Amino acid sequence: MMFGKKKEIPVYIFTGFLESGKTRFIAETLKEGQFKDGNKTLYIICEEGEEELSKAQLDENMFTPAVIENEEDISFDTFTKLDLDHDPDRVMIEYNGTWDPDRVMEALPQHWLLAEGICTIDATTYQDYLANMKQMMTRQFTYADLVIFNRCDLAQDLPMFKRTVRALNRRSQVVFEMKDGTINNNVKEELPYDINAEVINVEDDDYGIWYIDVFDNLDTYKGKTVRFKGIVYKPKRGKDDIFVPGRFAMTCCAADIQFVGFPCKWKDARLLKEKTAVNVTAHIGSTETPEGNAPVLYADAVEITDPPAEEVVYFQ
Repeated sequence: MMFGKKKEIPVYIFTGFLESGKTRFIAETLKEGQFKDGNKTLYIICEEGEEELSKAQLDENMFTPAVIENEEDISFDTFTKLDLDHDPDRVMIEYNGTWDPDRVMEALPQHWLLAEGICTIDATTYQDYLANMKQMMTRQFTYADLVIFNRCDLAQDLPMFKRTVRALNRRSQVVFEMKDGTINNNVKEELPYDINAEVINVEDDDYGIWYIDVFDNLDTYKGKTVRFKGIVYKPKRGKDDIFVPGRFAMTCCAADIQFVGFPCKWKDARLLKEKTAVNVTAHIGSTETPEGNAPVLYADAVEITDPPAEEVVYFQ
């Protein structure tokens, strides 16, 4: 017997710790009428906080709730049974902030396609979580297209909040909702270097700030000249005139240290040895990638130098 191809079902996953504002955000979205389109939504609830959707809200928006209380029940079999039982047009998952987000992604049936990941974060507790539970905190936005910091005020280090998100997930849009409910779109990084100087000098400790800011504000940097210290990486399939100067960075914890750098075109790149420390003076350009515009460097000078005093850079 031949079966037709299953319809593709968009999945919306909400992550964040308990009381971070997940249910409130969903409720506000329902008030805006975005789900009053006649489609059935399977609403999978993995933790229940003080705020919950009323039966009237669920019925009005054609939401069918399903509660999953244990992390081990997040599985392909569980989702497949829910799919067969309810035949939804879309799925919304309000995930438990203490559970592994990789687990839910691996459990999705093939025809359940991630449409959007949204993470809500209580700004008043964010720094405490970073200090004491960094890995559990930062994995909340691993799959997030949108990260919403709520309960914000200007005394908090909002640029640092954004930097820690973008270091792990550069595709995330970061939004700051102030305590009065307004959205603050004017959070700017206070740069530790002069971006208007003839040559932007990036100190070793400031590499992480510069790296994120170039990606976030590439148009501002294009055409400017920068000088920084990096470690040489040679791509295995790279051209003779290409190398990648960068630094090892801790994005989450010691287990997540990774090399972050920019492709750099230099006529004598073939002469450089892997892991050599170099001072690079280059002007900044851009190139098209599947994810959009990305920065590239064109070296004016590359000089062998001593390694940075600190091997690892941070984004906090």
